Amino acid sequence: MPQITLLLDLDDTLLDTNMEAFAPAYFSALAGALAGEVAPEIMLPALMGGTKVMMQNEDPALTLREAFDAHFFPKLGLPREALQQKIDRFYDETFPSLGHVARRRPEAVDFVRRAFEAGYRLAIATNPYFPLKAVQHRMRWAGLPPEEYPFALVSSYETFHFTKETLAYFHEFLAQLGWPDGPVVMVGNDLQMDLLPARRAGLPVFWLRDGHDPEHADIPQGNFADLWNWLHTVEEQAIAPAFSTPDAILAALRSTPAALTTLTTALPSEAWTCKPAPGEWCLTETLCHLRDVDAEVNLPRVQKLLAEENPFLPGVVSDAWVQERDYAAQDGRRALADFLQTRRRLIGLLAASADPWSRPARHAIFGPTSLLELAGFMADHDRAHVRQAWNLLRE
Repeated sequence: MPQITLLLDLDDTLLDTNMEAFAPAYFSALAGALAGEVAPEIMLPALMGGTKVMMQNEDPALTLREAFDAHFFPKLGLPREALQQKIDRFYDETFPSLGHVARRRPEAVDFVRRAFEAGYRLAIATNPYFPLKAVQHRMRWAGLPPEEYPFALVSSYETFHFTKETLAYFHEFLAQLGWPDGPVVMVGNDLQMDLLPARRAGLPVFWLRDGHDPEHADIPQGNFADLWNWLHTVEEQAIAPAFSTPDAILAALRSTPAALTTLTTALPSEAWTCKPAPGEWCLTETLCHLRDVDAEVNLPRVQKLLAEENPFLPGVVSDAWVQERDYAAQDGRRALADFLQTRRRLIGLLAASADPWSRPARHAIFGPTSLLELAGFMADHDRAHVRQAWNLLRE
């Protein structure tokens, strides 16, 4: 079986967090750290409002930190720069002391250790409301310090654009992992937050819990020992992701520019035009290709399908544009920004239309088709090129 990727929730999965105790302790500590600049009665509503904004964000152009900051600091009447030093000190010095309200789960540590030894790829798929520093402290509370355990990815509000309230979170996570080819399983304790959304996004899931819920007998469930046994007996096809539903396709299309933005942030100039081998594309060429295919193929096709009954769609050979348009000489950052804007228009059309997915078309190559099938091809195309870019950046 190919390498299995496990997306592990953190709170109340790997760590007993006791949110009823943690949340007020966190709010009180943060209010105290900022009390010299901001009154607690102003800070708390601003914090809660900023968290709600993150939960609702569907804009692939905004990281969660950017979405939060745009709400939080204007409500305080202060720029981030005025509080940054105190915020950093809070997460460095005060936040670690809140670990007393959480409890380590030895069985979780044992499972993680065994899974790494068995060759699984593990990642921390926590809802990214917090800065990376805070998530790493919680990992230490769980007995899983990032300095010792090579998790492939940890979601945080600096590098993610979506929360688990938005299905695109799960696709953004996989995209930042380079869209792994093998089986993927989301493991979590929360049916409504971790498992049902992940399944809607096309991922197999395991419900970590004590006992068994017969109302959801179709969901694999149990404790860490049950999870370990299930992973060693389940058929490969049962844990293969399937991204064929409208929800999953739309989430994938939304996630692509978001993940590419994160993957290319702070990339040195020479990396944009570096080719892994003669004849292969550099990053700039890949991004120009995505930009032009969206602007000249995908968006016009969707517009035509929504405007006409069973239209004819000519085939387009776009790979030749790489040389014909001299993509390597263009600005990769600008290409990514333009791709993002076109993709937002495309998503807006699909999301705003009432049940557009069954609308038919006649394709010069595929024959009779539908918007759902064509959008699925778009998502497949995205995955291929995100994987290409990820492999290039890794090399």
